[in-house]
Amino acid sequence: MTNARDLPVEWFTSSYSNDQGGECVRGAHCPNGSMAVSDSKDPCGPALLFPAPSWIAFVDEVNSGRLDV
Repeated sequence: MTNARDLPVEWFTSSYSNDQGGECVRGAHCPNGSMAVSDSKDPCGPALLFPAPSWIAFVDEVNSGRLDV
């Protein structure tokens, strides 16, 4: 696992996140095409890195409604 602070990326907060202390997810597009995801409440904490094809497949599944998220 990678620490979010070690990634040379520009983070953006998910439109589903809010300032009410709930689910706070942020993401970043990495230079190699992968996607980084981390907890916006813990900016120096761990980040998960997903290869581009895996991230695209996940987003496609969410958009199709086949996943309950």
